[in-house]
Amino acid sequence: MSSNQERREAAKQKLERQLKERAEHDRRRKQLTIAAAVGGVVLVVGAAVAVFAVTRGDDTDVAAEDEITNITDEQDPFEAPEPEPLPEARSEALPPTVDCDYAESPMEAAREAELPPTSDVPTEGTVDVTLEMSGGPVTLTLDRAKSPCTVNSFVSLAEQGYYNDTECHRLTTGGIFVLQCGDPSASGAGGPGYSFADEFPADQYESPEEIMYAQTVYARGTVAMANAGPGTNGSQFFLVYDESPLPPAYNVFGTIDDEGLRVIDEVAEGGAPGNDGPPNNPADIATVTVRG
Repeated sequence: MSSNQERREAAKQKLERQLKERAEHDRRRKQLTIAAAVGGVVLVVGAAVAVFAVTRGDDTDVAAEDEITNITDEQDPFEAPEPEPLPEARSEALPPTVDCDYAESPMEAAREAELPPTSDVPTEGTVDVTLEMSGGPVTLTLDRAKSPCTVNSFVSLAEQGYYNDTECHRLTTGGIFVLQCGDPSASGAGGPGYSFADEFPADQYESPEEIMYAQTVYARGTVAMANAGPGTNGSQFFLVYDESPLPPAYNVFGTIDDEGLRVIDEVAEGGAPGNDGPPNNPADIATVTVRG
């Protein structure tokens, strides 16, 4: 039988390994400009460090040593969940039309925009939108059935010219694989002066905590909203060019056509500083055209 010291050292090494794995997991989940989740991640990791601190050093208290061994071996609270595919549809079908709430933001808009229509927003059918980008056209098919208020906002901004002459300011090439666009200031903090609620796939979950610690796969070709926490959707969106494990906290509202994916692939091939930053290859949006 191993000595107390050996058992304690083994428990320490296992916990350190799990903390490292959790840190990598959280890095990959790095929110697309999320701030609210960071506090939660820090609290979780901080709690783990506190548990480790109780048992470190030369303390020979076997009860404490057994306690941490049981936590790591049996409960394994730091093990990352296996990512699951996003569901195909909302948890419950919507009526033919819905009302949307767009709350004015205290922050100044990156570019002036009028609020979208709020009543009788359709929940059926699709809308085709073409982004004329540096490398060629990127056509998005927006799905009203999944996230009608998101589609309504995006179409409104596009028709107002909000996205014209903007640059996609962020490319990630490790862990998650997205091109983030929609901020006229290109700072990552800009928005239209209003925000709106989360839709699909957040509708599948009962609480923000459940959403944040779930793990789903955003498939190649997905179009989703970036945000800074629950209910903070604005104008920024991201285009997924490879499977990306993320919490289901980002409104999915469309897909990218094959030609558009080739354009984004060329941007991604150029990389970004530190695998997360402004793309080295240009990714500017000249105009956005709405059809249908």
